[in-house]
Amino acid sequence: MTDLSGPQARSIWSDDEMLECVSVIPEVPNTATFTFQAPSGALFDYLPGQFLTLEIPVPGGTVHRTYTISSSPSRPRSVSVTVKAQAASLGTRWMLDELRPGMRLKAFGPAGVFSHLNHPAAKYLFISAGSGITPAMSMTTFMFDLGTVPDIVFVNCARSPSGIIFRERLEHMASRVPGIDLKWVVERPDPFRPWTGYRGVFNQLMLGLMAPDYLDREVFCCGPEPFMQTVRDALQGLGYDMDRYHQESFQAPAATADEVPDLDDVVPSEDAEVELTFARSGVTARASETDTILAAARGAGLNIPSGCTFGVCGTCKIRKLSGEVHMVHNGGISEDDIAAGYVLACCSHPIGKVAVDV
Repeated sequence: MTDLSGPQARSIWSDDEMLECVSVIPEVPNTATFTFQAPSGALFDYLPGQFLTLEIPVPGGTVHRTYTISSSPSRPRSVSVTVKAQAASLGTRWMLDELRPGMRLKAFGPAGVFSHLNHPAAKYLFISAGSGITPAMSMTTFMFDLGTVPDIVFVNCARSPSGIIFRERLEHMASRVPGIDLKWVVERPDPFRPWTGYRGVFNQLMLGLMAPDYLDREVFCCGPEPFMQTVRDALQGLGYDMDRYHQESFQAPAATADEVPDLDDVVPSEDAEVELTFARSGVTARASETDTILAAARGAGLNIPSGCTFGVCGTCKIRKLSGEVHMVHNGGISEDDIAAGYVLACCSHPIGKVAVDV
C-alpha cells in the first residue's frame, strides 16, 4: 500500500521512480483508464494535456508507448492514462489484458507542449475524435477544479454514443458549471437507444451551429490525422486565424515546441491564377484559386445545376477529369464518389490546371 503520509508526500515525482498501478477502470469497449501513484508518495506536477511514455513488458521484449495523461494536475496524488486498443495494438493490448493494481511500470516524462496553459485565452474550443478526447479531458478537468466558470465548447466525435469516452464524467462537470458546453457527434446511434445529438461527420455547418463564436476561440484539436485535416479545412474555409489553432496527434505527440510539425495544408490563394477547362463544352476559363468551380462556370456562361451551395445537397456533383481541387464539403458527396473522381462544384477550388466533365 502506498504511504501518502509524512514529508516525502510533498516531493514531486520524477521518472527515476517507477509508477504503481492502483486502479483499472473500464471505459468503453477496448478502453480503460489506468491510475498510478508514486510508491514514495510523491506528487505529480505537469501541464494538463501533456503525456507520459510507459515502458511495457510485452512478450518477446519491451516496448515504449506514449499516452496523454487524462487526469488533471489539480489532483496531484495520482496520475491516469486512458488507453484504447486498436486491431494492431501491442503495448495497449498488454495493458488491457495484463496490467493490474499493484504492478509497477517504468515511465518517462511528463512531456509535451499541447496545453491550454501555453495559450491563455478567454474562450476555448476543444475538438476531438475517439481517444483524442484525453488531453481535452485533462484541460477541462483542470479548469473545472479552479472553481471559476470556464468558457469551453467541447466537441467529441465517436462511432456511436456508447463509444464516447468520459461522457458521464463530462456531463457531470457540465451540470455543475454553466461554462462547459458539450457537443457529441456520432456516426450512428446505438440500437434501440434514441439519439437526438449530432449525427454524421464533423463539418463546417456543425461547427457554426456548435460554436457560432468560433472565430473568438482558441482551438485545440486531437485525433487521427484525417480527422484533424477535416477540422483544419473547415476552419480555414471559414476564415479562422490558424495561428490560434493547436493540434496533437495521439500517435505522435510533440515533446517540445521544435517538434511541432508545420501544417502544410493546401490553402487557396486569391493571387494564384488557375486554368479551368470545361471539356464537354469546349470552354477554357481563367480564375483564382479562391473561386469555386461553380462560380467559374457561371462566369464563363455555363450552367452547373446546384442547390444549397454549401456542399450538402450534392446537386452540383461533377466528374473531375484531371488536375487537383481543394474541396471542403458538408456531407453532400460520398467517399466512394470522391475516389471515383467526382467533386462538388460549389465547394471545390481549382489548384493549377483542372479539367472537368461539364
